[in-house]
Amino acid sequence: MNGTENVLLDVKGLEVVYHRVIKAIQGVSFQVPLGGIVALLGINGAGKTTTLRAVSGFLGLDSASISHGTVEMEGQRIDGKAPHQVAQRGAILVPERNNVFATMTVEENLLSVNARKDGGNAYTVRHVYEYFPILHERRRQVAGYLSGGERQMLAIGKALLCQPKLLMVDELSLGLAPIIVSQLMESLLTLRQDLGVTILLVEQNALAALKVADYCYILETGRIVFQGPRETLLGHEDVQELYLGLSEKGLRSYRDVKQYRRARRWWG
Repeated sequence: MNGTENVLLDVKGLEVVYHRVIKAIQGVSFQVPLGGIVALLGINGAGKTTTLRAVSGFLGLDSASISHGTVEMEGQRIDGKAPHQVAQRGAILVPERNNVFATMTVEENLLSVNARKDGGNAYTVRHVYEYFPILHERRRQVAGYLSGGERQMLAIGKALLCQPKLLMVDELSLGLAPIIVSQLMESLLTLRQDLGVTILLVEQNALAALKVADYCYILETGRIVFQGPRETLLGHEDVQELYLGLSEKGLRSYRDVKQYRRARRWWG
């Protein structure tokens, strides 16, 4: 993805170290265009979530820091900013679904959100209920008793009430049934289409992400090793073998794929 016109988020040469010595992210660069859906893909441990935490300002909680590179949103640097400062710029992280207030009702969770002061009132609780009708049905139910998918909807709804310019979604599909994952991915498309929300999607489930993302970056051991539009990745032999289970080499189980990944290097 080239050029800077209409780029909302621009990450350049990002390097992240843990405990000042362990380099986890090595020169990662990517862009998220205004109104687009961009996916960061990779297996567990590839560096996806660390990259997202670097963008959202949560690295300090993990004894990690940015050692090199920049993160810009709308042309202004946000690298090194605290999470609340990043959120004030409009980059809102969708937390893990288990981070909703389990002892509060669905409606209390939604009403607890403190929206950005300059974000207007574009997205309201009414919008959340329109996009996730099941939350309206469950609005008086304690959130701790919701299903995993419903808690994920609630997490997205709370993030939406923060009036995001950029919605950052970490592992939307984790631990959910495929049909629920499909519904949630479709909801992201709807939010983009109806509200113009820009989305950065971090996913281990490449097949689910490739159904909705416009452009994708694949990470391995902290580096971007392949990138391209959705159609390019779907038709790429390595992506099919390593991430989509479509190999002609007889790879069928996750164990087979995992062993194949260990033996295969993406760069020469």
